[in-house]
Amino acid sequence: MPLKSGLIAATLGGALAMGTITSSLSAQDEAAGTAQSQRTLLMSDEFNGEVLDRELWTVVGPEIWFNNEQQVYIDDPAVLSIVTGVAGADDGALMLRPLFQPGIDPNTERKADFVSARIHSKGKFDFTHGRAEARIKLPDAEGVWPAWWLLGNGQWPTTGEIDIMEYVGEKDWIGVAMHGTNYSGDTPFVNKSYFPEGTDATDWHTYAVEWTDDVITFEVDGKLIYRATRSMVAHYGKWRFDTPQHLILNFAVGGIYPFKTNGLTEPYVGVPAETVDKIKTGEIAMLVDWVRVYAPEGTAEAEK
Repeated sequence: MPLKSGLIAATLGGALAMGTITSSLSAQDEAAGTAQSQRTLLMSDEFNGEVLDRELWTVVGPEIWFNNEQQVYIDDPAVLSIVTGVAGADDGALMLRPLFQPGIDPNTERKADFVSARIHSKGKFDFTHGRAEARIKLPDAEGVWPAWWLLGNGQWPTTGEIDIMEYVGEKDWIGVAMHGTNYSGDTPFVNKSYFPEGTDATDWHTYAVEWTDDVITFEVDGKLIYRATRSMVAHYGKWRFDTPQHLILNFAVGGIYPFKTNGLTEPYVGVPAETVDKIKTGEIAMLVDWVRVYAPEGTAEAEK
């Protein structure tokens, strides 16, 4: 797979962390670039082409539906496209956007009123241990559920899941999580990370995970926000993070996680009327400036 470019910052060590994201974004970007210049870049998509790179990504269709989400995934440029001229992005950006299409029938024994996008790299790119990060801008819309995450290639949850960024539209925080056997669903390995005053999820941020054989560390803009170890996981079940995982970017609407946060069932599960109105006008989107994956520190050869 051709490489296109690179960047990031590794922070391991320290105790389990919860807290606020701090410090200057420009300073972190500069420090991150310096730190990652010594690492092997395994994969990068800068989203600078005219269309999505389908040698790297697969676009998901309506057969994928979980968690009482209210959307149907489709393969259509109306919900998934490369856009240019986005403020703060380096050249192009990937746009994942939900739209209102009442009564759409995805032929999966259910109807839905929203369509949206989900892509993954399964069968095209995966990795075991290293660093994955993406620079993302999120919308101001309660009840949406965009995410950036890693998923094992086998049966869930026995091959693990690492949620690098999940967002339910409360713009002062994002969530991270880990799932495996006996710690899936309502996993104990979950954390909310709050943004400092003056910034929020609607600004550009870099969401990253550093994954080793016995520690998984989550960061926002180069700052540690959560850390879990093999020994911590052992209290609940087996460590399920020793096999390859692939990349996923998706934009769900409503469902279990937003519902648990806002308790709404009308007009849609987890989705308030105000957000429905925003979706109808096409003003809600997740923008992704780039995605990059690095080999573990000290690794000379790319492991593909």
